[in-house]
Amino acid sequence: MSIGKLRQEYHRRLCREVIRHRPGKTGSILNFADVGNATSIETANRIVTAMGYDIGQNDLPGQKAGSLFESITCAFLQKAFVYLSHVRPGPWHYGLQKDIAQFVQYAHLAALENLIKNNPELEAALGGNYIVKPDIVVKRWPMSDQDLNQQGAELNEQTSIACHTPLRQRNYDFVRPLLHASISCKWTLRSDRAQNTRTEALNLIRHRKGALPHVAVVTAEPLPTRLATLALGTGDIDCTYHFALPELQAALRAQENSDQLDMLNGLVSGQRLRDISDLPFDLAI
Repeated sequence: MSIGKLRQEYHRRLCREVIRHRPGKTGSILNFADVGNATSIETANRIVTAMGYDIGQNDLPGQKAGSLFESITCAFLQKAFVYLSHVRPGPWHYGLQKDIAQFVQYAHLAALENLIKNNPELEAALGGNYIVKPDIVVKRWPMSDQDLNQQGAELNEQTSIACHTPLRQRNYDFVRPLLHASISCKWTLRSDRAQNTRTEALNLIRHRKGALPHVAVVTAEPLPTRLATLALGTGDIDCTYHFALPELQAALRAQENSDQLDMLNGLVSGQRLRDISDLPFDLAI
């Protein structure tokens, strides 16, 4: 199965398991559209029509839609990354809702949180909530000297080189995985969700010890002006990824909505918005 077919399967699963009709003032509305915005409603309809799959009929609570979006996106990325194993070799592992304190770069945050909880003065001065739980994490485990020596590095317990890198298992009594990527999944976007995502990203940037993981966002939001609340700007999020970018572009062209289309084109040409199929390749960088 190619990455293109994996993308189709991704959309088929989302249509079957996540996308639903819900009642609105003018009829049924898809559950990733804004009930109060006609452009959002029509754009969502056109995206699903372009996907070409039937929508599930059972009721689905809003929170359930978000968690399913996370797990289906995680499955797609894990399968797609297999095709790029020659580009970014390694024992990569994917998971959901893992707090960052379990990873090498952020292990110190657990001790900091305990200090703050037990000291009201520190809590007042420093605040809290340092340990975030990304929706999707990509990790890899440190490697043994045997694996690292395959190309002739000649590492052993007597050598005094490479004694601090977290990629080498021997350097730590307690081995923790390295966080390669933190991916936030937002079924739709509102201003508060965009701000929460930026706050999580800034925590990852400011409080790391070591390499910064990839920091990305995946969303199904159909309105480019809302996508812009998260995608515009640089410094905190690597890039925002839409679950169906070509379908979104076609939907706005069909509506001849120049304002929304101009915003979308600006986000794409400015390297701030990409399609979900781009994300596995970007994770291989």
